Amino acid sequence: MRAAIFLILATLFWAGNFVVGQAAVQSMVPLQLTFWRWALAAVPLLVLAQLVDRPDWKAALRHWPRLLLLSSLGMSAYTLLLYAALQHTSALNASLVTAANPVLIMVLAAVLLRDRPRPLSWLGLGFGLAGVLLVLTAGRLERLLTFSLGAGELLILAAITVWGLYTVLARRVAVPAVTSTAIQATIAAVVLAPVAAATGAGFPSTPAGAWSLAFIVVFPSLGSYLLWNLALKRTAAANAGNCLNLIAVFTAIITVLLGQPVTAAQVCGGVLVIAGVLLTGAGQRPQRPRSSKSTSSPGSEELPRLRVR
Repeated sequence: MRAAIFLILATLFWAGNFVVGQAAVQSMVPLQLTFWRWALAAVPLLVLAQLVDRPDWKAALRHWPRLLLLSSLGMSAYTLLLYAALQHTSALNASLVTAANPVLIMVLAAVLLRDRPRPLSWLGLGFGLAGVLLVLTAGRLERLLTFSLGAGELLILAAITVWGLYTVLARRVAVPAVTSTAIQATIAAVVLAPVAAATGAGFPSTPAGAWSLAFIVVFPSLGSYLLWNLALKRTAAANAGNCLNLIAVFTAIITVLLGQPVTAAQVCGGVLVIAGVLLTGAGQRPQRPRSSKSTSSPGSEELPRLRVR
């Protein structure tokens, strides 16, 4: 019961990242938001890693080349692309397309790692692809014939592609989850600092921007990671992975509560995407036990097998 509560809260906070992130990019550019998110979250994450993982820091830092690559993909590129997409598309659209990550990762794993999904997983791929296309075209599939997808849709597709690569590569890093996340966040803050300084990406100048940033740092960046990893001490990663579908559900609920319209194409597309994710997960081959002590979370070194992100 406690694990379920932790997972629900974690996915609720991640859904908040889409909604609040869309509000934040009205007053901050994506680079500014990305830099300050990880700069402010890095130290608390390092403290959290020490409390939760109690890692051997020297051993963890021996993996710095892979962690640098993962930070560049998952912390910097993915976050920049996501916030850039939220300047051009709705939070609900972004979350629904992002929900197709498990399907994309299945394809990337099949290509790069030579995983062999079962037929049920390929059926899930079809459902997920249909749902994403329905959302991206607003129910007008003829738009695909003229390649008239908007900038937001193209950016969010680029974002989930980057995240898929991140996840596939991250599966082989033997570093505890919170420790890996903390190191990657620190690397992102350090690498982005000169660029942020050169472009004048200072601290938010408006109260709304500062509050949005505070929410993103405290809840999606810190709270979700802690709750996610606490839950994984009490339940299987596959069970936790299924709960990630709640991100799109919570985003839709928040969107409705804020008075924003939800279209029939978004509802139907979301149902297809979630059905595809469930079929993909059900069709995965059992994974061999790993000797690593690592756990999983979005942004960490290894994530649930059926997904992601």
